[in-house]
Amino acid sequence: MSASKKTSRKKSPRSPSETKSDSASFEEAMKELEALVARLEKGDQTLEASLKDFERGVALTRLCQRALTEAEQKVQILTQQQGEESLAPFETEDTDA
Repeated sequence: MSASKKTSRKKSPRSPSETKSDSASFEEAMKELEALVARLEKGDQTLEASLKDFERGVALTRLCQRALTEAEQKVQILTQQQGEESLAPFETEDTDA
């Protein structure tokens, strides 16, 4: 990946209108991930195609995990703002190991 592509991926502040597209992106990523898993489980792909699908699956998994983490943080912020501070922080398991 070239340096220009990397710099073009800077995160900008999200507006409320972007929430729907984030959700759609999460849903689309989950559907694509499910399709990738189904193809990999079939076992009829070449090694190269399987590795390409696996690599894409890892990227989709990370995207979904980030989206879920952000959603969790938003929920915690909103509940703390409303005075419901009895919410225990969610502890994630490290699934990369």
